[in-house]
Amino acid sequence: MSNEVEVHVTADTRREADRIASAVVTRRLAACAQVTGPIASTYWWEGDVQRAQEWLLLMKTTADRFEDLTACVRELHSYEMLEIVAVPIVQGTPDYLEWIRRETAPERGDSLGHVADL
Repeated sequence: MSNEVEVHVTADTRREADRIASAVVTRRLAACAQVTGPIASTYWWEGDVQRAQEWLLLMKTTADRFEDLTACVRELHSYEMLEIVAVPIVQGTPDYLEWIRRETAPERGDSLGHVADL
């Protein structure tokens, strides 16, 4: 099994999802991030079943970068209880997995690029 993971995060708005995606990629906490949606979510919250429209972020990174990515997402996210889960990438093409490792390597340092307000 590889060290690469896909991290799933849901957000309330497209703007929030895009801002988080830009931040984690700019800071090299993820090699890439896709935003999809809207999606229909059904979940328990404060004793009731809730339904909401959300946006789903799918971010490719390494298990080693998960904690830093989580801290970044928490800094930018509006939810009190947010979904941040990492799913192992069991297999992938060697060049793609190497690209994820290379683009998220801590020694590359955080990019100084600006995350534009979307």
